[in-house]
Amino acid sequence: MDNKSQLNRTLGLRQVIVVVIGNIIGSGVYKKVAPMAAELHSPGWVLICWVLGGIITLFGALSNAEVAGLLADTGGEYAYYKKIYNRFFAFFFGWSLFTVIQTAAISSLAYVFAQSLHSILPLPQLLSSLADFSIGGVFSPFADLSVKLTAILLIVVLTWVNMSGIKSGAGLSTAILLLVFTGIGVIVFFGLGNAKAEIGRNFELATTSATPVTFSAVFAAMLSAFWAYQGWAAIGYVGGEIENAHRNIPRGITIGVLTVVAVYLLVNMTYLSLLPVAALEQVHQAGNQIAAVEAIRSFWGYGGAVFISVLILVTTLGCTNATILASCRTYFAMAREGLFFPKAAALNQAQAPANSLLYQCIWACLLVLSGTFDQLTDMIIFAVFIFYGATTLGVFILRWKMPDAHRPYKVWGYPIVPAVMVLFCVALFFNTIFVRPREAAMGMVLMLTGIPMYWWFIRKQNQKPEVAPEEKILS
Repeated sequence: MDNKSQLNRTLGLRQVIVVVIGNIIGSGVYKKVAPMAAELHSPGWVLICWVLGGIITLFGALSNAEVAGLLADTGGEYAYYKKIYNRFFAFFFGWSLFTVIQTAAISSLAYVFAQSLHSILPLPQLLSSLADFSIGGVFSPFADLSVKLTAILLIVVLTWVNMSGIKSGAGLSTAILLLVFTGIGVIVFFGLGNAKAEIGRNFELATTSATPVTFSAVFAAMLSAFWAYQGWAAIGYVGGEIENAHRNIPRGITIGVLTVVAVYLLVNMTYLSLLPVAALEQVHQAGNQIAAVEAIRSFWGYGGAVFISVLILVTTLGCTNATILASCRTYFAMAREGLFFPKAAALNQAQAPANSLLYQCIWACLLVLSGTFDQLTDMIIFAVFIFYGATTLGVFILRWKMPDAHRPYKVWGYPIVPAVMVLFCVALFFNTIFVRPREAAMGMVLMLTGIPMYWWFIRKQNQKPEVAPEEKILS
């Protein structure tokens, strides 16, 4: 096969770590401490839930790293599931990425970017007379239209940047991530060093509230933490563009997740030191406030609020870019096998899957217009943990199917670590159905559209067996 139809292996360990961290650190690091405080009413318990969420995330990452080290290839879990389960389940995962998991994440992150920009530079109202128009009482395409159009513009621009090749996309992510770490470092240094900071509050488990800290409250708080930790597995989608992927993917995932856990603990200790739980609960009840902004405003005033708002802009820009960069590679891998729209298998002159990026861009923009961002967030977590559990279960299956295969990395704490992760994913699946039935139902409907689409793609593939999509190159 012509080398021009293949992705370039140009990403080293440093860039792998950047993509992992860049896909994780988004809006959650600034926003999720408030709903967690509202659930738990205790700063100490909030930090415990960040740790627990990080531990579960790390268990999933370590399990994923063993599978990735053994089966590393472009497409991530899509490539893994073909060998662990079967072709249909692999397609079902890829289709779920396209309809719910990754495109919804792109649209949500872009929307937070647009909201932050609006808070600094108010955008003009557009078609305000249609703001209350809805489709079935669920979708409101014209509500906050100026913000939505800004989010769409961001998605389009970042898609164009990534069409220039993965080095361009990863380079942008590296530059943005350096700015984000600098900004977070400033917040932690000046926040914890400020006279108003009460660091001792972070270790308070008792609360004056009559509401006890229950298992249900802890579980609900951890769901907020999981949104902040979401995105670490996306590095597997670009496995075909990573140097020494079998070694660098496991190392990159582990280093990246541990780095994020440490950063989240430090920055949330800062928020909780600056604002009492009662103030964070008020931020959550207000709905249109961001905990990080209010924490910095408490000692830096308006200038601090502007600073953190700009940092949120930069962070969500970086996370949106990293998600766009990684996600489209799965659809490219699917199209090469005739299980996605054929044109998505084409590479442009920069060796980037331009059409795959384009399809992703269009659907993400449509999701922006849906106006159901909170629902999308819940659907993302519901859907993604189905596949986190499936990948972790794959550790056991592959050790049975391929006992003598070389494994560059073996999951620490086997079999306890992967077993805990699988059980947790099952618990989260049923808990979401119980507490968020509408969001779970909407997610499942979108995912299950993959069943008829699978048979449609198979039928089209059988009708044109002589066409090799992977050999189509864009001029």
